[in-house]
Amino acid sequence: MNPRVLFHVQHLLGIGHAKRGAMLARAMGREGVAVTVLSGGEPVAVDWGGAEIVQLPWARALDTGFKSIVDEAGRPLDQAFHARRREQVLETLARVAPQVLLVESYPFGRRAFRIELDALIAAARQRGIPVLVSIRDILVAKRNPQRIAEIVARVSRDIDGVLVHGDPSLVPLEASFPATGEIAAKVIYTGYVAEPPGEALGDAGEGEVIVSAGGGAVGAPLLRAALQARPLSTAATRNWRLIAGPNLPEVDYAALQRMAGVGIAVERFRSDFPGLLRRCHLSLSQAGYNTILDLLQARARAVVVPFAEGSETEQALRARILAERGLVQCVDARELEGPDAGRILAAAMERALAAPRPEIGALALDGGRRTAHEIARFAGQRGPH
Repeated sequence: MNPRVLFHVQHLLGIGHAKRGAMLARAMGREGVAVTVLSGGEPVAVDWGGAEIVQLPWARALDTGFKSIVDEAGRPLDQAFHARRREQVLETLARVAPQVLLVESYPFGRRAFRIELDALIAAARQRGIPVLVSIRDILVAKRNPQRIAEIVARVSRDIDGVLVHGDPSLVPLEASFPATGEIAAKVIYTGYVAEPPGEALGDAGEGEVIVSAGGGAVGAPLLRAALQARPLSTAATRNWRLIAGPNLPEVDYAALQRMAGVGIAVERFRSDFPGLLRRCHLSLSQAGYNTILDLLQARARAVVVPFAEGSETEQALRARILAERGLVQCVDARELEGPDAGRILAAAMERALAAPRPEIGALALDGGRRTAHEIARFAGQRGPH
């Protein structure tokens, strides 16, 4: 009998968490793991493979600091909202009867949903179901020592394994979570969750400058700065392609279309984005997990502008580590807020174009397959805690 996993995924602002969750679900499906996903974010167009999707009452963040989280009607989350979700996740656990529970981020993040997650973890432990946590290579920094101590205690008490979707040869978990040594026995590096890039459609991307904003929710400053940088760069006569993302506000998208001149395409989304990077002259992007993996696999010359608003530290740390290794050029997002944004970005572009194409060596990129194997291993250990 194939192992079955119940996978709780919650995205709030961008779509990176959902994309990575979907890649994991597809990889687990290919390895014979039956997957049921508890999806708590706004429905997005990602391919979950053959997984069963249980859509919870969804929530999204209104700000980059995740201080204002609302439901699908735009109302602040209340006790009734949390009670509905708690009931649904527990009903799904009972119905699915998984061999493993996989929770994305918690207790390292997603504390706003601890009512349902605490209940879900407690119910799994009561049934003897192993509980695993899925986290990316870099966590948002925790500045409160008490909060760090709470995470360590919770992992030590209630979590059977912490699956870190990264490679310690590039970024060890200690770089963003200094207390890693206290939970070292629970930490399992799976490698990065990535899929081989496909081919671009037609001749798209060939020799182009590709400017991408991920999901787009916070990408407008980068896209505007790219248009300002174009006439100042040696790539001014090349075709440029701006991929704004599905969540870029419509008013910003319309403004970009008005600003774009001859040789500039403005699009919402490209299913062949990784293939475009393999052909491109240069990439300008943020430094999210999925985008960076696409860049490294494509060996694209790149300038990254990490998102760092609110309490976000993940992208800035990833960009700094990659820049120190000569894999990308990095620009601080704050430098794109002033009148010199175009000049600053154009200078970084020239540095990137003068550098050799990046080499990633033996970086582990089979995190999906390894995650599936860990799920199967823990499924075989099911029993009383």
